[in-house]
Amino acid sequence: MAELIDGKKISQELKDEVKDKVAVLKEHGIDVTLAVILVGNDPASTVYVGNKKKACEYTGIISRSYELPEETSEEELLKLIKDLNRDNSVDGILVQLPLPKHIDEDKVIRAISPDKDVDGFHPESVGRLSIGVRGFVSCTPAGVIELLKRSNVNIDGANAVVIGRSNIVGKPMGMLLLRENATVTICHSHTKNLKEICKNADILVVAIGKPKLIDASYIKEGATVIDVGIHRIDGTKKLCGDVDFDSAVEVAGKITPVPGGVGPMTIAGLMNNCYQAAVMKHDLAK
Repeated sequence: MAELIDGKKISQELKDEVKDKVAVLKEHGIDVTLAVILVGNDPASTVYVGNKKKACEYTGIISRSYELPEETSEEELLKLIKDLNRDNSVDGILVQLPLPKHIDEDKVIRAISPDKDVDGFHPESVGRLSIGVRGFVSCTPAGVIELLKRSNVNIDGANAVVIGRSNIVGKPMGMLLLRENATVTICHSHTKNLKEICKNADILVVAIGKPKLIDASYIKEGATVIDVGIHRIDGTKKLCGDVDFDSAVEVAGKITPVPGGVGPMTIAGLMNNCYQAAVMKHDLAK
């Protein structure tokens, strides 16, 4: 039976650390401020934004909320981002995705200053990660690295397999694992012999968006399994991940549950990025 990796506990540790560091900045007269932009009233997005506000309040980060109507034009949104880029009191800017269909998400992501891109989605942020230059990393992959390290999983030299190649999770996840000296394989919908590749993984990160697709037959005995997926089971309020937990837990050495695994780490990672934005702005990094 696998050991459960407790994302709630580890995310709380990370938020507590951010809270302490933000308090130190406040003692020196420095506030950390996050601007959160929500366009429309998508129910899931509204919940996510509410959770981010709560995390800001807990860590001592000032949260500025811009809740715009669904019919907000792309031009109006881009102007707001431009104004926030120029506002020196704002350290981080987050635009909650998805956006209404009439707004080009890529154009919006590119409009955010890379120095305030606390989501880590800007092409310059991705480029910085790829060449090992300091910058912001997507919150979910960064959270996965924290889960592994704080659960005493040895990444250095490990065979790591990432299933999924999205710009938000799969690709940055692969680069972060590589940065930690893992040997990395990224699998996707065109990968041949997926099961055989996964069976060689010491660390298996699953981010494919398909409920319970990966079962015990894909997992090497004693491997660490990180499940990034989250889905609502049809007709119920119960959640599941991309991994068939009930079978995987019998084979894996360590595993993240859904919920309570990777999910809480995403917001904790965002809070840490906001703190880092203030540190970089004030040139406080050692």
